[in-house]
Amino acid sequence: MAVEIKDLNFQESVLKIVKQIPKGKLMTYGEIARELTGSVRAARAVGQAVAKNPYPVVVPCHRVVRSNGDVGGYSLGVDKKIKLLSEDGVEIKGRKVLNFEQSLFLFDFKK
Repeated sequence: MAVEIKDLNFQESVLKIVKQIPKGKLMTYGEIARELTGSVRAARAVGQAVAKNPYPVVVPCHRVVRSNGDVGGYSLGVDKKIKLLSEDGVEIKGRKVLNFEQSLFLFDFKK
């Protein structure tokens, strides 16, 4: 599935991508940044856009994690993020995603 993002602002583009991450799969802040800007350097901006998500369960920003497999932050608290990821079928130990590489999801983007 391709994501059409060319007519959206940065935050809308980030949330449109996040909304399409399937249950049990993850994306990193850096991968979303790379898809939107061509560089992982905007990973922090992606994090800020995700943090401002007005619908944190409907738009599943809990499925966005750090590139080292750490779950990262969450507007409703890290414990809630871990609980939601576990309910999605993602295995977590401490704050780390187990089988991290196998859990990653990539889109076929149209810019």
